[in-house]
Amino acid sequence: MKLFSLLSTLVIALTLPLHAADLSEQLAKLNAVGPEGKGNPEAATAWNEITQGNAATILPVLTAMDGASPLSMNWLRTAAEAILEKEKKAGSTLPSEELQAFLLNRENDPQARYLAYDFLSGINPDETAALVPDMVDDPSPPLRRVAVAALIAQGRSQLETPEKAATTLQAALDAARDVDQIDEIAKLLREDLQKSVDLPTQFGFLMRWHLIAPFDNTDREGFDRVYPPEEKVDLNAVHEGKDGKEVRWETYATSDDYGMVDFNQPFSPLKQVVGYAYTEFQSEGEQQVELRLGCKNAWKIWLNGELLFGRDEYHRGIRIDQYVLPVTLKPGRNTILVKACQNEQEQDWTVQWEFQLRVCDSTGAAVLSTDRQPTPEPEEKARRRSAE
Repeated sequence: MKLFSLLSTLVIALTLPLHAADLSEQLAKLNAVGPEGKGNPEAATAWNEITQGNAATILPVLTAMDGASPLSMNWLRTAAEAILEKEKKAGSTLPSEELQAFLLNRENDPQARYLAYDFLSGINPDETAALVPDMVDDPSPPLRRVAVAALIAQGRSQLETPEKAATTLQAALDAARDVDQIDEIAKLLREDLQKSVDLPTQFGFLMRWHLIAPFDNTDREGFDRVYPPEEKVDLNAVHEGKDGKEVRWETYATSDDYGMVDFNQPFSPLKQVVGYAYTEFQSEGEQQVELRLGCKNAWKIWLNGELLFGRDEYHRGIRIDQYVLPVTLKPGRNTILVKACQNEQEQDWTVQWEFQLRVCDSTGAAVLSTDRQPTPEPEEKARRRSAE
């Protein structure tokens, strides 16, 4: 009898969530993991204890994701998934209302909110789908992506009524931030609906520059070396470049959909060199914006003569919005200077000497210069038209 009572007590204890203080302590252990296995033994023990909790434990685990490192995020995510799966198999009542409230609170961690969305999709798919349209401006990239995907699907279904499809797909383009979705939408608008799409203006890429190169970057010393453009930008000046050759500023305009500025175009593929790009941005007033840069070379960037940031790394890949720099634009003329360094590597995948830069608000919506010129037209399109 005593043995039966003891077993019953144990079973009941395992089906209850951890005491709040105990749960907090175990979650802290998951958040304490670090590189090279730091804290992993303690985290493994804590994970086992946390996953014995019931459905009420899921929300505290999601909440603990706020500010978590990528390593801790893996532990927390799998803990929440394990609890949910266990409770579903047991036929337990799942906290759908609490999960929805967590999802709709945009102050919560973006990845945790997406996980809540994923959980809800498996619990109440129809109700969760009804929440998707309101996610088109969501600060959580994966949730915004879900909403954009829904708009793309809707636009495809409307292709036989072109004006409806164009309206839907333009809304998708306004919300999109991932290149694969942007490309898909642009293709539908351009090819299926014969609509003009100006992606550089849509996303605020800076297309017109002055470039000067090459300066020396032998032994990668050019990143820290101060060349004349860093002291003063004089577009009429002639400077001493690499190997004592004279270098001067050249006007440059890119027609790339994503504003890629390619130093190899005007200066040919070079190695162990430094180049500078300069442009100006007219702001209608003082405003908070973000400069979002993509670059696989070592780089530095200045706004109005003030160094913002730099990365002395080479060929680590490039993507849209790779680096996000919050800044304050002053009213009127603002100057932007970018330094891009090319190293000594000769492999095919190291040839690129380029960057892309756009100006936007914190949601990724374009902020345009008041004197923005039309997007340059690709030369090959101009040639085809003149030949027709």
